[in-house]
Amino acid sequence: MARKIAVIGGSGVYDIDGLQDAEWKTVHSPWGTPSDQVLTGTLDGTAMVFLPRHGRGHVHSPSTVPYRANIDVLKRLGATDIVSVSACGSFREELAPGDFVVIDQFIDRTFAREKSFFGTGCVAHVSVAHPTCPRLSGACLSAGLDAGITMHDGGTYLAMEGPQFSSLAESRLYRDVWGCDVIGMTNMPEAKLAREAELCYASVAMITDYDSWHPDHGAVDITDIVATLKGNADKARALVTRLPALLGAHVPCSDGCDRALDYAILTGPDARDPEVVAKLDAVAGRVL
Repeated sequence: MARKIAVIGGSGVYDIDGLQDAEWKTVHSPWGTPSDQVLTGTLDGTAMVFLPRHGRGHVHSPSTVPYRANIDVLKRLGATDIVSVSACGSFREELAPGDFVVIDQFIDRTFAREKSFFGTGCVAHVSVAHPTCPRLSGACLSAGLDAGITMHDGGTYLAMEGPQFSSLAESRLYRDVWGCDVIGMTNMPEAKLAREAELCYASVAMITDYDSWHPDHGAVDITDIVATLKGNADKARALVTRLPALLGAHVPCSDGCDRALDYAILTGPDARDPEVVAKLDAVAGRVL
């Protein structure tokens, strides 16, 4: 299997620079309509796929993003690795606006989203103890440093439902009691679904502002946030263009991301719902 890198672009990131043979394609999924068409092409000889998480023009809120359809179409197109880039708020003084954080843990506080491909008719449980791929995350860290971005290795991402931002009390809870580092609205259930689809997943948090815990939070002008968002998008594209050279040829994942379903499916073959199994053809075809 050849390596194919998929990039899911968050707020402000709606394309990839330098793609050869770039083409927007419509890809259908049994899990619904994805956020947008998918941009395909090659970069330094490596196949690439790009999907704007909120759609071009930013038409989806965090709660309405079709997460299952998005992951399904990326797997359906042959993606082996997913790099998520997302705008986030910071809980740490040292994680400043304009910095990037390579996430390694999540706390999922979302509640209005479908979080699994599996359920009645075909039950499965995958481990997300370590929800990101260390190899892919390391490549993102190296790519960002090479691009001159201030990078931070490791951090806990609090995924909130939104679309409102957190209250001061919530912000203090997440920062001071739970020890989270950044806050965002979109990496859950995305990371869980990527694991169910046996895809390596890395999350790069692009800091736009300090959350409401910060004493200067109220003094930040929206124009400053928009300027940071634009600068972060440029940095994200610079990071992504360096990934093919760092990742090289595809090899089996040393951390087992591509074998997450080996022992996960509990429903016996005779008891599985054929309609559910048919919908899982891309996500779980290897084991079904």
